[in-house]
Amino acid sequence: MKSDLREIGASMLKMVGSSGQLSLGKKYAGKYFQVEHVEGGAVLLRPMKVVPDAEAWVHEPEMRARLRRADEWAKRTPRAATDLAKLIKKAGKRA
Repeated sequence: MKSDLREIGASMLKMVGSSGQLSLGKKYAGKYFQVEHVEGGAVLLRPMKVVPDAEAWVHEPEMRARLRRADEWAKRTPRAATDLAKLIKKAGKRA
């Protein structure tokens, strides 16, 4: 399928092939888009990021807030050397 492409400023004019497909070019290869059909027959493509189910918990509001607080703590808390022997001893008391 050969598409008809004419540059018009930042937009492109493309022709949908006989199979119903539209080629956006290699720049967009492998990317996800939300396809929205809007009034007047227009189609709006919005670039999307897909988050795997197993990683979605990181994006939940409560977890984002916890991570933000941890980041703020790390920024305001001076770094210090850790005495591993004391840490192991302290961890052993908690177990």
